[in-house]
Amino acid sequence: MNEDEESLIEEAEGRELAKKSEWAEEEEGQLTVDVYQTPAEIIVQTMVAGVRPEDLTITISRDMITIKGKREENRTISEDNFFLQELYWGSFSRTILLPEEIDPEEAEAIEKHGLLIIKLPKIDKEKKTSLRIKSV
Repeated sequence: MNEDEESLIEEAEGRELAKKSEWAEEEEGQLTVDVYQTPAEIIVQTMVAGVRPEDLTITISRDMITIKGKREENRTISEDNFFLQELYWGSFSRTILLPEEIDPEEAEAIEKHGLLIIKLPKIDKEKKTSLRIKSV
């Protein structure tokens, strides 16, 4: 094999490595959740231990919720010193289609000991109100 062929092979391998690292950056972990209801609310629970509140984004509409975040890895430990490495580090997200319409303005998110609890009040479709008529 001559120098030109070796150079071409090295260049192709470099491109392949760059592609793999791009894919790795684009991959996003899927957040695991529990979703249940009470008579008045839909509750979403998920573990976000190790995630700072400023690294979490929760977007809510009347029928959908999206939770996005990023868990930063402790880079002070070299790869050679690990015996086991199972924890997920990096970006994650989850979009959930809700079974009922909720009131996004009244939603509440609480984090306690790494457990994120999101309370989504259901819209009361039976609620009625009387409308006053204004004379102009």
